[in-house]
Amino acid sequence: MLLDPESGEVILGAHVPEGARFIGPEPGATPNWPLPGEAPTESDLSTCVACGLCLPHCPTYRLTGEESASPRGRIAAMRVVSEGRESVDHTFSDFMDLCLVCRACEDVCPSHVPFGRMMERARVQIEPLRSHRARFLRWLGLDVTLSSDKMLWLASASQRLAKPFLPKRLRLLLPRHVTLFGRLAAVTDPEGEERGTVAILSGCVQDRWYRETNRATIRVLARNGWRVLVPRAQGCCGALQAHHGKLDTARRLARRNLQAFADADVVVVNAAGCSAHMKEYDDLLGEEALPLATKTRDLMEFLFEQGIRPPEEGAGVGRVAYHDACHASRAQGIRRQPRALLQEIPGLELVEIANGDRCCGAAGLYNVLQPEMAGALRAEKAEAVAATGASVVCSANPGCSLQIAAGLRTIGADVEVLHPVELLDRAYRQGT
Repeated sequence: MLLDPESGEVILGAHVPEGARFIGPEPGATPNWPLPGEAPTESDLSTCVACGLCLPHCPTYRLTGEESASPRGRIAAMRVVSEGRESVDHTFSDFMDLCLVCRACEDVCPSHVPFGRMMERARVQIEPLRSHRARFLRWLGLDVTLSSDKMLWLASASQRLAKPFLPKRLRLLLPRHVTLFGRLAAVTDPEGEERGTVAILSGCVQDRWYRETNRATIRVLARNGWRVLVPRAQGCCGALQAHHGKLDTARRLARRNLQAFADADVVVVNAAGCSAHMKEYDDLLGEEALPLATKTRDLMEFLFEQGIRPPEEGAGVGRVAYHDACHASRAQGIRRQPRALLQEIPGLELVEIANGDRCCGAAGLYNVLQPEMAGALRAEKAEAVAATGASVVCSANPGCSLQIAAGLRTIGADVEVLHPVELLDRAYRQGT
């Protein structure tokens, strides 16, 4: 942490006085982590030098101007607990809960601070502070519903009945379409000359709420010469659980997928949050997860690397905007790949969204748990999308798609929200 040279106090302000110096834990200091086995490590905490380059890129700091709502402030709070100077309390909990874990800070950090990993472990620590009701709802949603195919089906089937009883802000976030029946084909043969075999993650929410995106993914991969497998034993990737302090559940789900994809040469994932998480399975499980982590590819990344057959016809749209999902652009560095693929479609005009790399406010369950902050970010994004004049906005992450669609409906903007692979699929099908 930083120590003020005059007062001797810990610095949490936005400006660092000249002569401030770093201090570490006192010799023999005992960290005040309630669950020390899952705490942010001293080696991770020490990577932050409090330079402040992350501040203008942090959505919560930008909107509040509060140091406690910045990556540097949150790391300072973690440090004082790690050094035994403070305890995990409700103030600490508020600091951590307000974070979107969008990882914009990681993207610009010269010291490569693993902020996402630290936040996941900090959130493990605050779970015991939550009310019995909050813990029950998180257990029901994250440990039970998303982790079980049968429970997710039941929750999806109940959506229409439950909708009238939900608060307006939650009704706004529900998907327009839910797929309850049928399954993706276990094997889809390639068209033309075969280039290889890939397995895809069908996902949990993705396959119930965005089944058409999964179908388009399979068709586009097959059109480009890939045999596509959908392993039946797979399940939720565990990203939402990890982001919200449920690391034990995230590990259980990761091990399930290790087995399901053990024989796959390449695992292609069309949801940016899922692909980013699976690429970091080794953070959860160590070396045993490296084989799956290293063979996971985001769909846009994979199609760009391998090349596609250019569509012969357009997709029936003109101006298209592209939204950078945080876990694509920030966590994986996937920016030019989807744009290059979209520009292969004849007649498509690709336009940029003002401040397009800013988080939309979805952030897993953030738009449910932090509605005020998420609503402000959603409104910014929706206005920026509408200002492009595009008839379609592309998003490669289901949470972002739900959030942006809700924002566009709120302002009355008639803009269709699609995964970029859906436009590629439309173009291919126009040419047949």
